[in-house]
Amino acid sequence: MSAETPATPPPTHDPYAALRSRDYRWYAIGNLISSFGRQVLGMAVGYEIFQRTHSATALGLVGLMGALPIVLLSIPAGLVADRWNRKIIILAAQLVTMLASIGFAILALGHLALADSPLLAAAVRGLYSCARWFGEGDKVRFDPALPLMYLLLLVNGVTRAFGWAARGALFPNLVPRAALSNAVMWNSSNFELTCIVGPPLAGLLITGYGVPVAYAIDAACALACLAFIAPINAPQETAARLTRPLDDLFSGLHFVRRSKVILATLTLDLFAVLLGGAVALLPMFAEEILHVGAVGLGWLKAAPSIGAVLMALALAHLPPLRQAGKALLGAVVGFGLATIVFGLSQTFWISFVALFCTGAFDNVSVVVRHTLVQVLTPDSMRGRVSAVNNIFIGTSNELGALESGLTAAFFGPVISVVGGGIGTILVVLATAWKWPEIRRIGRLQPSEAIGERETTD
Repeated sequence: MSAETPATPPPTHDPYAALRSRDYRWYAIGNLISSFGRQVLGMAVGYEIFQRTHSATALGLVGLMGALPIVLLSIPAGLVADRWNRKIIILAAQLVTMLASIGFAILALGHLALADSPLLAAAVRGLYSCARWFGEGDKVRFDPALPLMYLLLLVNGVTRAFGWAARGALFPNLVPRAALSNAVMWNSSNFELTCIVGPPLAGLLITGYGVPVAYAIDAACALACLAFIAPINAPQETAARLTRPLDDLFSGLHFVRRSKVILATLTLDLFAVLLGGAVALLPMFAEEILHVGAVGLGWLKAAPSIGAVLMALALAHLPPLRQAGKALLGAVVGFGLATIVFGLSQTFWISFVALFCTGAFDNVSVVVRHTLVQVLTPDSMRGRVSAVNNIFIGTSNELGALESGLTAAFFGPVISVVGGGIGTILVVLATAWKWPEIRRIGRLQPSEAIGERETTD
């Protein structure tokens, strides 16, 4: 009687697989510091603009200033990330970010005597006309520094368009392919961790020392990020040039269009966040509905990220999702429901819990979507496909802020947020009907290719 062959034990799940790579650790630390500065900056800009203007339209325009460069420049930025050294692009973006934050600090100090400029005066008149168009009357006020703040936000948007494309294409080469999903999870966790720490700290700093200190912190974080990214040694495949330049430029769009699973997940995120994002209106909710001031605003901004980090830790230590597609659809429905609860709440702790849930649900979507994009994209095209991803994701956040601000100006913040939550749920139903492939996504493992091979013909 022959002896039975012992069964091979299943591989041990390693929740820290990506962090065992030296270059990825340097990247993660630099990204963590940079993201922390971004959160402090975002909190300070939103708070200062609302305090200056008391205008929902002005808050919405913050989103527009961030969205325009992403829409216009992400495609060429992706091509640049595939043609040039991605690390150098990231370093250059951080340097420009630092200079823009110094500009914010100078404007906030009020020591810059703005000369009587016909251009600034015309810009201010345009802002008043825009506010009246969206139903805001004489209660709003705009000063000559506001157009300059929007200009600096445009500069930041340009750096984000190029920096995001380069980052999205760089980090997959810093870890073994089997650890890619783990790296995506840690990227998301680090980002959300900064969202937890950054806004409350910014609220304390703004209350105690004023907004210039918050801008100075972002400038220092951008400089520190340079020091951590510089030592990274990342291999990179150079994309082959195509015969026709326009084909080369838009090849990332063509790849995403042919890949039904990637297209479906990006579309779902685009419209869900576009309709369901309430973050842009948090300064208004904190000031006029919940009455909690800058410190309370900081905690409200941190709440989604607290939920996201806890969800990320759960995803890291639990076995990989067996039915990632269904989990994605369910998570976005949960995001919409939590958004509705936040819009209806007039109690701080209920609002906090609702925002906490939006972050937890959103993190599931982030891990599934980003892993799919990285797993199914060749390295030589990652810059261009990451750029398309950035258009979907970046514009959804920024245009979502614009949509929230303008609908709040017309109908009030409560109707804006509740309507957006309902719209998010309808988007999930439409996506599941249009692309049934999304329901069949299984494990997020490179070797299985998520069933994509049969959907890209």
